[in-house]
Order: sequence, then structure tokens, then C-alpha cells
Amino acid sequence: MKTQERDSVNLTLIAITCALLMVLPLVTTFDDLLTTWALQLGANNPLQSIVPAESRMVVAMLSLVGVHAAASGSHLVVWDTAGSMHTLFISWNCIGWQSLVLFGVSLASGLRGSQPFESRAQVVLIGVAGTMLLNLVRVALVALIAATIGVGPAVFFHDYGGTLMFVAFLFVFWAFAQRWLLPGPAREMEAEAA
Repeated sequence: MKTQERDSVNLTLIAITCALLMVLPLVTTFDDLLTTWALQLGANNPLQSIVPAESRMVVAMLSLVGVHAAASGSHLVVWDTAGSMHTLFISWNCIGWQSLVLFGVSLASGLRGSQPFESRAQVVLIGVAGTMLLNLVRVALVALIAATIGVGPAVFFHDYGGTLMFVAFLFVFWAFAQRWLLPGPAREMEAEAA
């Protein structure tokens, strides 16, 4: 990938970060309103059907770090060290569709140019898998914070920390992709010489 194309990806990520930071409170409020409307209209059902599987995966992740948790449908229950139970509702809006949209926007910038199909496919597959894993980690962190610190800090992390975590993931992912997956000028010259 040429230096100019790398700079384009980095500038796109910086622009996304700045935009998210400026409108983060508005996005959080709008997401809550959208979730309420979708629940009332039943438009959430297709995405909500994914939530039970995601909840069970989060419970498995929490058990790896010693947090007692259980899942029942869209509800996740975590117990703190004192034995108090905290019930968390996971809606369709919490499963990370926003992260997939932002990842798609970054793909539009990051895959400009003449990269081979194999490289593009690797970037997309690794990026989607990383985004999905990050969303599981984000939900697990919300539950972990609820169990160890409290529900208030967990809600704050849910509303703000998850977005910042995803932006950091995008920077790390594209640095990885530019270094290891997408052919750069040096690798292109090596391929031509061979």
C-alpha cells in the first residue's frame, strides 16, 4: 500500500474518531430512543434473536475470569463478590451493529487501490471476526464492571467506553492490516523481482 493510501486510511479513522467524540452524547441518547421505538414496533425481533447466543458466549467469557454469571434469553445475570445479583438486559442495539457499520466505512477507505482479492478478503474476514469478538468483550466488560464496581459505572462504560474501545481497535487493526495483510511498495517490488 502506498504511503498516500495509508495516510488516507489514518485520516479517515481520525475523522471518524473526531465525529464520534463530538456527537457521542447525542448518539447515546438517539440509540436509547431508537431502542425504545424498535421494542414498541417489534422491529427489533430479527436482531434480538442473536442476543441469546451472544449472552451465552459472554457468560463463558466471564467464567474464564472467575465471575459468576448466567444467561436467560436476552437477560444476563452477574453476581458480585457479596453475592448480590445484577440483571442486565441486552437489546438488539447492544450487540454491536454500529461497530460493523463503522468497520464498513473504514473498509471503503482502507481498501482503495489495487490490492489483490486475497488480501482484501483477508482484511474483511479478519476485521469482521475482530469486530464481533470486540463486541463480545465489550458486553463482557460491561457485565464485569457491573459485578465489581457497580451498575452506574457499567452504564457509563456501555455508553462511552465501548465506542472509544472500538475506535482504538480500528487504529490497531488498520496498522496490522497495512503491515501484514496488504501489499506495500517493498513487497510489491519483491513480488515483481521474483
